[in-house]
Amino acid sequence: MKKVLWVAVAFAALTGLANAETYPARPVTFVVGYPAGGVVDALARVVGKKFSDKLGQPVVVDNRPGASETLGAQLVAKAKPDGYTFLVSTEAPITQNQFLYKSLAYNPDTELLPISILVKVPVALAISSQFPADSFGAFLASAKNRKGDNEVKFGSAGIGGVTHLPAAMLATKANFGWVHVPYKGSPPMLQDLIAGRLDAGFTGFSNALPHHQSGKLRIIAVGGSSRIKSIPEVPTFKELGLQEIGAEYIIMLSAPAGTPREIVNLVSNTVKSILLENGFYEKNLEVLGLEPVGSTAAEATSYVAADRPVQRERIRISGAKLD
Repeated sequence: MKKVLWVAVAFAALTGLANAETYPARPVTFVVGYPAGGVVDALARVVGKKFSDKLGQPVVVDNRPGASETLGAQLVAKAKPDGYTFLVSTEAPITQNQFLYKSLAYNPDTELLPISILVKVPVALAISSQFPADSFGAFLASAKNRKGDNEVKFGSAGIGGVTHLPAAMLATKANFGWVHVPYKGSPPMLQDLIAGRLDAGFTGFSNALPHHQSGKLRIIAVGGSSRIKSIPEVPTFKELGLQEIGAEYIIMLSAPAGTPREIVNLVSNTVKSILLENGFYEKNLEVLGLEPVGSTAAEATSYVAADRPVQRERIRISGAKLD
């Protein structure tokens, strides 16, 4: 009996190695829970192109926007765990949504396997060019004076997501009234912010940067541990004493639970080599304020476990609920 068991284990190990040696044998899909044009989509595409170059198979980006990334997460959670379907997401569908929804159609604890933390993304607070303020202090003073139907209208990329919670936390900490206007992703939110139909909005820094540079809107504060090279005049929330609002998020790679460990390690090592490749940071990340991480799967799993109680408390303070 022991000999049979040993042979079975050995066969499984050899099969895994064989799978890794021949992987990938066909196109790989990166599922993104946002429409094309945002920072998550952009990173998925640039990493996907490099991934394809290194491993010799095309990478298809499949955009499944809506429901704070749950639609994309559900698709990946239920996919065959064979290394051909991955989720490129923020932490929202991994560590936040379980505290926002009464129920999810997938279990982020047991059905999704963290592969790598790819980058950290600073969130920018941008205001309409029509808003009567040219600094964070002036914006805050105006927001506190607005009452009733004139309260500040804040846009976000979706209810409960990584651009909603900082706004809720800021309004709570600074004690001003606000109206939340959620969108399916940052691009349509930015369109309304530029048109003056919104007063302010939180979005990934790289989404807002070109519009700030063109004068169509104004970035008045950013997340992150230090000022961003491309706009050194804009203060961080840390400088402003508001680091706890969480104006920073991650973009990570996940797979269906049960994906072979050999493939997990190969993919994790591949994306790390991409992010640390000579010139990749300067060309693709630095100007956008993105900080490369390229963690191992074990490090990503530890991050997720530590982040869940943090997000639960942020959501409790914000009062955000989705059903």
